[in-house]
Amino acid sequence: MSAHAVKTRDIFAGGLIRLISSVMIVAGFAALGYVAYVIVSALYFQEMEAAKFITTINTAPLAPLPKSDRRSRIAADGDVVGMVEIDSVGIHAVVVEGDSGNILRRAVGHVHGTPMPGEAGNVTLAAHRDTFFRPLQKIKTGDRIDLRTTTGVVQYRVRSTAIVPANDLGVLESDGRNELTLITCYPFYYVGRAPDRFVVKAGEIGRPGN
Repeated sequence: MSAHAVKTRDIFAGGLIRLISSVMIVAGFAALGYVAYVIVSALYFQEMEAAKFITTINTAPLAPLPKSDRRSRIAADGDVVGMVEIDSVGIHAVVVEGDSGNILRRAVGHVHGTPMPGEAGNVTLAAHRDTFFRPLQKIKTGDRIDLRTTTGVVQYRVRSTAIVPANDLGVLESDGRNELTLITCYPFYYVGRAPDRFVVKAGEIGRPGN
C-alpha cells in the first residue's frame, strides 16, 4: 500500500472517529436534557396539582373516611384522585387516575379496575421505582400510610412486602378486606426493564371491625 493511500486511510479513520465521538457527545447531552425535562416537569406537575388539591380537601384532623362516604366514583385518565403520604420513608405524592407511561412519569397512578381511593376493597397504586416509589425500599411492616381524598383521609398499616414476577396479577385481587396495595418495579437499581415487582400490602385501620 502506498504512503498516500495509508495517509488517506488514516485521515478517513480519524475523521470517522471524530464524527462518532461528536454524535455520542450530542446524544449524551440530549439524553441528559430529556431526563432533566422529565424530572422538572414531574416536579412542576406535583407542586401545581398538590396545591390545587389541598384547596379542595377536607382539612379536618386525620381520620378514616366514614363508611357512608364510600361512594362509587368514576375518573378519567389523568384526573387527580388523591394524595398518598408515607412519612416514615418520605413519600408525599399526588395520585392520578390511570397507570400509563405518560401518567407514571408525572405521578403515582391508580390502577384501572381497582376501587377508587376511599372506596372499600383493594385500592391499588403504582409508580416508577426510580421516582416516586423508590423510597419504598425502606418501608417496614407497621409503617402507616395515609391516602388522602377530597372528603377525608383513609389510614393504612403495612402488613407485608413481597417480590413477585411482573406478570403476577394476583396482587390486584381482593381478599374481602379493605386494603391498599402499592406496586413498583424491582430490583430498585436494575438497568432496563425490571423483571419483577415490589409489592406493599397495607390494611385499613381505625374503623370498627378492622
